[in-house]
Amino acid sequence: MSSAPSDIPQAPADTTVRRDTASLLTRGLIRFQADHGLACLPEFTLRSGRRADLMCLDGKGGLTIIEIKSSVEDFRADHKWQDYLEYCDRFYFAVPEDFPQHLIPEDQGLLVADAYGAIVIREAEARALNAARRRAVTLRFAQLAARRLTSLVDPDALTPGP
Repeated sequence: MSSAPSDIPQAPADTTVRRDTASLLTRGLIRFQADHGLACLPEFTLRSGRRADLMCLDGKGGLTIIEIKSSVEDFRADHKWQDYLEYCDRFYFAVPEDFPQHLIPEDQGLLVADAYGAIVIREAEARALNAARRRAVTLRFAQLAARRLTSLVDPDALTPGP
């Protein structure tokens, strides 16, 4: 068995586990939201520069942001989630089953997820997103979805020409 050269940085094991857990939760959350008629985009960058784990759009134009917390350490290190509230109608935290749910603020929505789905533990409070912000976020959602689809069909289509 060979080991990696010492000059190549290795991701700490707990970081890799958190990333793997977050990927599995993302999959289950997308399935859950699709079952409820919502379209989702992972890693959605907002105008503020913050990146939401999952942005979801329902058939009536409602916007939901889901912030995935794969561990207690991940939750405690995150101080940016409140910045997301002005970009959505509903906000949820999503955690794995073994996460201590009492840590999640009681005034926010809570989902428990795994790789295959999710359940709603606490509904998110509905907020009224202002019309100009809703239009801007929805347009950004559509453009990002189209670019991602285009990159699957023709990866070179979005590459700047000579």
